[in-house]
Order: sequence, then C-alpha cells, then structure tokens
Amino acid sequence: MDKQEPLNEYKDKNLPTDSSKMIIVEKNDTENGTEKHKPSGLKPLQGTIKIAGQIVELAAQPDKQVLHEVSLPADYDYKPIEEHVGSTSPARSYEFSLDPFQAASIACVERKESIIVSAHTSAGKTVVAEYAIAQALKNGERVVYTSPIKSLSNQKYREFLAEFGDVGLMTGDVTLNPNAGCLVMTTEILRSMLYKSSELTREVSWVIFDEVHYMRDKDRGVVWEETIILLPDAVRYIFLSATLPNAKEFADWICKIHNQPCHVVYTSYRPTPLQHFLFPRGANGIYMIVDEHGKLMEGNFQKAMSILNEQDETSSRKKQKQNKSVPELFRLVKMITANDYDPLIIFCFSKKECEAGAVSISSLEVIDDKKKELVDQVFNSAMNQLSETDRCIPQITNMLPLLRRGIGIHHSGMLPILREVVEILFQEGLITILFATETFSIGLNMPARTVLFTEMQKFSGESFRWINSSEYTQMSGRAGRRGLDERGLSIVMANKNFDLATAKAIFTGPPAALNSAFRISYNMILNLLRIEGITPDYILKHSFYQHQNEAKLPELNNECSRMKLDMESIVIPHEQDVQEFYDLKLQLKTYEDSIRKIMAHPEFCLPFLQPGRLIQVRLKDQVFPWGILVNFHKAENASLHLQIRKSNPSDFYVLDVLLPVDKNTFKTNKIASSLMPGLPENATYEVVAVSLSSMHSISSLRVSLPSSLITPEQKKTTYHIVQEISKRFPDGVPCLDPIEHMRIDSDSLRSVIHKIQILEPKVLNSPYYTDEEFQEHYDEYCRKLQLRDQWKALKATISKTESVITLSELKSRRRVLRRLGYINEDGVIDIKGRVACEISTGDELVLTEMIFSGLLNQLPIDQFAALLSCLVFQESSSTSATNVDSRLSKPYQELLKLAEWIATVSRESKLEITEEEYVSHFKPDLMSAVIEWMNGASFTEICGMVHIYEGSIVRSFRRLEELLRQLQSAAQVLGNSELASLSERAADTMRRDVIFSASLYL
Repeated sequence: MDKQEPLNEYKDKNLPTDSSKMIIVEKNDTENGTEKHKPSGLKPLQGTIKIAGQIVELAAQPDKQVLHEVSLPADYDYKPIEEHVGSTSPARSYEFSLDPFQAASIACVERKESIIVSAHTSAGKTVVAEYAIAQALKNGERVVYTSPIKSLSNQKYREFLAEFGDVGLMTGDVTLNPNAGCLVMTTEILRSMLYKSSELTREVSWVIFDEVHYMRDKDRGVVWEETIILLPDAVRYIFLSATLPNAKEFADWICKIHNQPCHVVYTSYRPTPLQHFLFPRGANGIYMIVDEHGKLMEGNFQKAMSILNEQDETSSRKKQKQNKSVPELFRLVKMITANDYDPLIIFCFSKKECEAGAVSISSLEVIDDKKKELVDQVFNSAMNQLSETDRCIPQITNMLPLLRRGIGIHHSGMLPILREVVEILFQEGLITILFATETFSIGLNMPARTVLFTEMQKFSGESFRWINSSEYTQMSGRAGRRGLDERGLSIVMANKNFDLATAKAIFTGPPAALNSAFRISYNMILNLLRIEGITPDYILKHSFYQHQNEAKLPELNNECSRMKLDMESIVIPHEQDVQEFYDLKLQLKTYEDSIRKIMAHPEFCLPFLQPGRLIQVRLKDQVFPWGILVNFHKAENASLHLQIRKSNPSDFYVLDVLLPVDKNTFKTNKIASSLMPGLPENATYEVVAVSLSSMHSISSLRVSLPSSLITPEQKKTTYHIVQEISKRFPDGVPCLDPIEHMRIDSDSLRSVIHKIQILEPKVLNSPYYTDEEFQEHYDEYCRKLQLRDQWKALKATISKTESVITLSELKSRRRVLRRLGYINEDGVIDIKGRVACEISTGDELVLTEMIFSGLLNQLPIDQFAALLSCLVFQESSSTSATNVDSRLSKPYQELLKLAEWIATVSRESKLEITEEEYVSHFKPDLMSAVIEWMNGASFTEICGMVHIYEGSIVRSFRRLEELLRQLQSAAQVLGNSELASLSERAADTMRRDVIFSASLYL
C-alpha cells in the first residue's frame, strides 16, 4: 500500500450513495503472535557465498533466513553448501540481487546435486530452474521442464523460448522442436516416454518438476511418483514447490531410490508482505486479522464475528443477506479500485459464481479509453483465427463487453482460446479485475495487488468444507507484486460464522504435508512388463507411499512395545469370573440391540414417527441425548439406494432430528454417519439428517414444535423443552414398549424378550454389578480388553507396513489380466496386453475388449467416434441408458455388457469394485453431439445439444481425439490396418474450428 494512505486513515469517498462508508479496521487490543511453521530437521544456513557473479549473505536478514538440509547416500564425499565456490564462468548472471534461498539453490545446481526448493508463491523459484536450463545448454546437455497442466506448459514454453531459443514443447495436443536442448512437457508425456524407453530419457541431465506438490492429487499424483522412480539414476532433479513441512522426508526418498544427494532449501520469506482481512456480511468495513508479520489479531476477529451474529439474530435479517450479497461485493470491489488496490483477483469456488460475480459488478468501468482500444486489438487479433461462425459463439460475444470494462473471468468451463486471451490481458494490465476459480492459482505467473475470496467453504464432492491452509496460502499468495507493491492484501468475505480455531487453521495453520497418492492401474502394470529390469513390484517397493509407511515403523514398534507392557501390568483378581460377567453383559446387549432393530423396522415404527416425538440417536458407538423428531422421508439420493440395495430396509428412510451436536463435526447437506454430541462449550442445536437404522430409542412422549425452526435461537429454545423433560424423569425418559404400545406380533421378538428375561437377573444380581469394589475389577478388565484390541490392531498395521502395502491389490489386478488374456500364466505380456498399453486416455480394458470383440468394425465413422466418447466424457451425467441416440443404442448396450463382464471378473478376482458404479462411468451424453460434429455441425449447434460449459465440451472432444490417436497406435500393434485407418480418419475429421484452435502462446 502507498505510504501516504495508511489503512487506519482510509475512508472511501467514492462508494455508491446507497451504501455506508467502508472502513479498514487495523487497530487491535489483543494480538496473538503466531510462530512460523518450519519443517523439522532443517537448519539455518550461515556465512557468505559467491554465486552467479554475486556475493550473497546467506543469513544477512532474519526474515530471509534459509533453512537447509541434505540427504546423502552412504560414502558420499560431501562438501557443505556454505563452502561451495561458485563457477568462475557462471551459466547465467542476474541484474537484480539474488535472495539467499536462490543463491543456495543455484550452488546446488552448480554442484550437479538434486534439490527441493520450497518457498512461497511468487518468491522467485523459477530463477533456480532457469539457471539449471542455462547450465545444461551451456554444457551441451539436455534438460526437461515438466508441469502439471498444459496451459502452464504452453506459457513456460513461450517464456523459455524468448529467453534461451533452443526450446521445444511436447504436450498431448502439440509437439514443437522435439530435438531441442530444453524440452517443456506435461508430466504424463515424460512418463509415456519412460514407458517406451525413449532415447531422450537417456540423454537428459536435469529434470525440473514444477509444482511438485501436485503429487498429492488423488487422480493424477501417481504420474509424478512413477516418473521419478523410472528416471535413470544419472539424472539430477529440481523440485519446485510451495512450502512443504515434510520436504526432508521427500529428499530422503529421492536419495534412497536414486542413490544421490538431495538438498532441501526452504524459506518462509515473502518478497512482498501480505496482510489478511475479513469482511463480515453486513459490515461497514474490513477487519485486519493477520498482519504482515503473521500476528493473528483475535480482537478484530471477534468483532467481525459479532457482526455476523447480529445478522443471524432474526429471520428477517437472515432473509436480507441473500439480497445484500451482490451489493456488498460491488461495494468491496468499488473500494478496492477507488483506492488503487487493484489489480484484483476474486477467487470463487464455482464457475457459476465467477460469472454471476462478474455480471454483478459490470456497471463498473476500471480502465480508460486507451486501454479499451488495446483490449479490442488483442481480443480481435486472437479471435480472427476463428471462423466467422465461431466468433459468434455466445461465450465469446458476451465476454468482450466485460473485458472492455476491465473485468475478466477465468475458469475451466471457458473456451481455451478465450481463457488465454484473459490471461494475456491480465498479464499486460489491460484488465484489472479477474474472477477466477482455484485452478488459476496453480503455476500461472500472474500476481495481483489484492486477492478477494467470496467464500471460505468449497464443495468436496460430498459436502461443503472449510478450505485448508495450503489452499488458502496458494491462492492468497497471488497478492503482492514483487517490486511494485509494498504490501499485498488478501480479503475474505465471511458469509458464515466460524470459530477462532478454524480461523487459525486457515490463516496461520501449517501447510499440508506432501503425502503420496500412489495407486495401481492396469496401464501401469502392462507398460512396466515391457520394460526390462523393471517390474510392478519394483515400483511398489520404491514408491513414496511405501517409503512414508516404512518411516513410521520405528515409532509404531515403540508404541506397540509400550502398549504390551501396559496391558501386562494390569492384574485382575478372579479374572475368569470377571470374563464370565463381561460375556454375560455382551450377550444381553446383543439381545437388546436385536429388539431395537426390530422396533426400527419401517413396518412397525413408521406409524409412530410423528413430528415432536422424542428420539434417541446412535451414530457408530456414540449415543446422543434425546432429540426431537422434526420430519421423516424416504431417501431420494439414487447413489444411496445403490449402496443399500441389499442392506437394512430402515436405511431407506431418513429422519430429521433436532440434536445438540459438536459444531466442529456437523456437516449440512449430508446424511450423518459419524457425529459428536455437543458439550456446553461447543454445542450447536441443529436439525440433523440420520438414517432410520440409527434410531437407538423411541420415546412414548411427544412435544409441540414451533411453526419455524430456522434460526439458531429457535432451535435452542425448542430443545430446552427436552432438557426440562429429562429433569422431570430422573430415572429415564419413558420409551415405547414393542408389544404393549407398538403391538409388534413377532415370534423372533418374543424369543429375544424371553432370553433377556433369563439373562437380566443374572447381570443385576452379580457382585460385579452391585458391589463397588467388584465394579472396579470389571472396569480394569474392560480397560485391559481395550488395550488388547488396540495392541492387536497395531500389530496388524506393523505387519501390513512391513510388506508392500498394495501387493494384494497388485496380485488381484494380475489375476484379472490373466483371466482376460492380457498376460499369460508366467506373467508375460500377450498381444491383448500390448494393445492395451497404447491406451491411457480412456479405460484400457473396455476399449481393448471392444477392439477384439469386433464391435468397432461394424460402425460408420461418425458413430464409431460417438461410441468412443463414452470412454472420455467425465462430467456429471443426466442421460440414462434408456435415453440414448437410437443409432447407437445397440452398440452402447454391448459396451455396457463388456464393462459388466470386466467388473464381474474383477470382483471374482477379489478387487473391491461395485458393478453399478463401474458401469456408470461410461456416459452416453456426448454421443449425439459427436455424430453431428463429425457431420459438419457448428460448435454453437452442439452446445445446444449438451448442457455443459463450452470449455468442458472442448476438453471432452480433445480427449476423444487423443483417444482416437491412441486407438490408431493400438490397431497398428494388432496389425489391423482397417481399424487404424478408421481411427486416423475420425481423428482428422474431428480436428477443426474452435475446439482445436491453436494456443495463443505458441
């Protein structure tokens, strides 16, 4: 921020007349200093180092402190990094002064030793990569730069080409100058080259992995792991990442599998300090909650939350928030732009919210006429490569008016060419407000002065959750441009109350560790069988997943020994008698649970489930206090029905029960399966959805419910009735009797009641129930049993960890491949397996079975491509198997039968797989659109046929074209020239118009 405009003196004079003044609250009565999270095992570097023509003090400034450690193989002749003498003819020199972490990292590069550079976004990690490229090219060596996404690869190619000249690009879409000294590629391409033992992999001296923390991604993270394992030991590595708390663990793994030193250079230094603010709904200002020194301001946080509490006191105010959310965003953006705190990136967690937000502030104009002219020039120049028809696509025509006001949108649902135009305009400062989703924060070098979050919760696929500190740090790290801004601002719009612990976890919590997302795939197994000297077992044993588990063994063994000593130290008098009483109580509990299960059967309990009925809920082993039934209904979620088809009938019904719950474990929009009761200090009263099978007891009492149960105060007041009833019945709230009240006429019920009548007196008359001293013996016995169970579970964990963790899954997958004929009994890959090796974009087994069944040979070219679209379409589906294009109904049913057969073989081979879930992956939604596209339809026409974002259509069509190219290679392996020709013609026919327009970076 500008020195002449201190935050605490700012008052906005340019807000709309209908809005109150916006102020920035900086002063705070209670400041809570938070320590910076530093990875364990690292030590500060000291001294001076001469590198790249500069003399750099490694510990000159405390805030620029560099933490360092190195993992070394045995007998390695190591010289401390502080003693490194820089090259007399450095590969590259810099006009600016190197930061200590950059100098230390470059020293590792000059020594040709691998390195993990862990630093904040925009700290300057790319400097290290550029030095390695310059050094490799100077020495006549080859270097590979990998990135997680194609757009980042394209951008880096453009940068490096301008800088070094001898640069090539290899992605799934394009290959440029593949013989260059420096090759930029996606990690998947590098893995594919390693699978095929490409000559390039034996020529490379350095591989740079940008954004290596992407390795934790559950879907694609395994690609990084496989690639690192498969690369030759002679290769040296540079891993660039955001701050990692377990970077040393990762370095140990690299040292172990490649027998080479691997350094960790870590810094928490931010070139541009960052300040964090909250804007609570309904407030007239924003509140600084974390200053540039990392101090959490608890007083300001509590003030901000008190404003939210005031907003939720009455239902009328709660209604107002929906109407005020858009104007509040407008007010906030107006404040930011009026005070020159832009460029501004506004992060939203959905594509729709991005677009709605941009429209809501579209009356703002934040650029002058000169910039508007430049926007027109850039936009029209980019769109001129499209046909006249494509230039009329609504997404394109609707974007230009926003861009001419200085407002942009960036999300995966946009056309790639439009997304790149927005990136270029934002980089050049021609647009200053950008609405973006989370993916914008990955790798793309586009910092702003201010970052604004419209929400702090994101949908995880099942429910909404608070974002974690790593996600927040990655996005907020875009705020603050080095050399341009004195401070960066991160502002969070708080629409929902959250506690101080959640705030600490998000704003000042430790970053997430880099944990392995390793998994086994058929493509991996089959490709590794073709590589001499490398087996799937080898990959498993050398995986980071296995390394992380083995690292836990010493601690687990110590814990196991301690637990065994504790267990053996418990000596119980007359232990045999105690055991008999324990077994008796266990049997009695089993019978009581049987009665509860009968009472919870829909046939018997539904007539008694009136609103106001007192219900007791048990989730797992946690019995809740009595709650109030608000409503019940049938479960409507199709996936839920799928899971419980052969389960308890009570699971088909959902109860809405008012309960005191722990607000830290409560999740809305989800049927609760595990939840904690609320204690006085953390209770919130919520209407919780639970399955009928979770009903533990049903009372004979009912209470009157108010007409509304919306606000927290209404829920709390209503639940107070239950607390009064509990006081009135000190011996327990009366329950419905299954025979007297519910009239259940069941032989099984009568049998269980008879057994209880026999066992119950034995329990009640036992000294272990009536005598206090004997009760203590019983409690000790229970504690001993609990320790024994924990000890056994720990022993099983240790045994599993000592073996290769996923070996059983590998055996099952090999069994599937043998049964389907992909490998023989000796584990040698057969012709079907070699065909499947060529398929990585879609399901390799289903497609290979389609090839060998002759299903594809029967189809004309348009239907041929359309049927294959079922293997690549990944969006949420709305089309059922009975609503498929009539031209492809029969082939699609054949595809599903093949998928069902593979699922059956997989299940028989002891793989955990659900047939319905597996088959549902093959979605027919895109088939009609592909047929029309293959027959010359325009992009606008197919957009009207598929109700998803234009960018998603482009992504699916490009994946289909990539699959067709892979099918062409598979057909050539098989020697099927007719199928190869058909695939090639289909791929060529698809490549046209806006879907396959060239990247603006190339």
